[in-house]
Amino acid sequence: MSTTILFVDDEPDLEALVLQKFRRQIRDGEVTIMFARDGLEALASLEQNPQVDMVVSDINMPRMDGLSLLAKLQEAEEKKSTIIVSAYGDMSNIRTAMNRGAFDFLTKPIDFADLEATIGKTIRHVEMLHEVRRRQMEAERAHAALSRHFSPELAKRLAASGEGEGIEVKWRDVATIFTDITGFTSLVETAPPEALGKLLNEYVGGMTEIVFAHEGTVAKIIGDAIQVLFNAPGDQPDYATRAVACAHALDTWAEEFRGRQHAMGITFGATRIGIHAGPALVGNFGGNRYFDYTAYGDSINIAARLEAANKHLGTRICVSASVAEAAENFQGRPVGELMLRGRSEPLRAFEPLPPTKYAAPETALYAEAFARMAAGDAAAMPAFAALVGAHADDSLAGFHLKRLLNGAKGIRMQLE
Repeated sequence: MSTTILFVDDEPDLEALVLQKFRRQIRDGEVTIMFARDGLEALASLEQNPQVDMVVSDINMPRMDGLSLLAKLQEAEEKKSTIIVSAYGDMSNIRTAMNRGAFDFLTKPIDFADLEATIGKTIRHVEMLHEVRRRQMEAERAHAALSRHFSPELAKRLAASGEGEGIEVKWRDVATIFTDITGFTSLVETAPPEALGKLLNEYVGGMTEIVFAHEGTVAKIIGDAIQVLFNAPGDQPDYATRAVACAHALDTWAEEFRGRQHAMGITFGATRIGIHAGPALVGNFGGNRYFDYTAYGDSINIAARLEAANKHLGTRICVSASVAEAAENFQGRPVGELMLRGRSEPLRAFEPLPPTKYAAPETALYAEAFARMAAGDAAAMPAFAALVGAHADDSLAGFHLKRLLNGAKGIRMQLE
């Protein structure tokens, strides 16, 4: 790497002596040397040549002396490493220069061996500063990229670790959440762009904050859809429990947001949420130029299909048995065995419930009716009918009643 040095001195012979002394380094491209006659000329040269790495300046010069130049250099945003040159006995000015931020000093008459050694030491210092700045910029870029996916504290730790530690592509057991908004396409087609942009930014921002509060990872945001991972990139032994808790918090926030929009006359759909736990290929798939931390695999697709299943079931949250079984103290009710597109085996699914609804008497009645339907008991139909009659908002009970009326014999159902 070439170092650019600006010599500031009004002695006419200095330029020739310096060029002669450093002729090999100049020829080999190790250094580039520039000259100025006083402090004002030096400042003008630095403005035109910001690549200058260091300044070697005499103290006694016309128009602007070396101490005044040094003060100006220290005021600049990017400070230049400066070597001050003064008469041998001028310790007062040398002390002032060092106190003002000079990196080193030389005395006149200049000993060129000492000059070369001092410049070499300063070059090493400049290279160290460049390396520190480079690493700082890389860390800032890494932190900015990581902040799109991870909570602030986790992004800070990952950026500090360097070299992508913890985000390399690997198979991991993860819990995946997918969210989507019902009727969002219609909203896009009817809402003014500026209003839609503000609305979506507020929605995604609020949802993301909840994910980060539960220490989840935002793998993707595509329009109104959000994909969230737990147990990646770091280990979270309670990842299923975290995912369910996060889903409840997302549902609560989304319903409150939806209510605020309806109060302002904006038709904003409900947020549907699907969760599945299983192995996935997780890591940075963006290469060296673009950071894209995400996950791929069958378990990811299942989570997406569980989200879509809510549309048919009349629910807002649907989780697989792998989540319900792994989550601590899971509270919910069975949905049935879903035959999802692309899968040959049925998937047992559940609707997680908040504590108040889980403890309500109708939940026990639903469980009893569901068990009867699973056993092929004809009494399941009136049991579900009673539930729907008493609780008109119980869409899932209504869904099963409709299936029974259409001749369904069990809890297995084909869903797209």
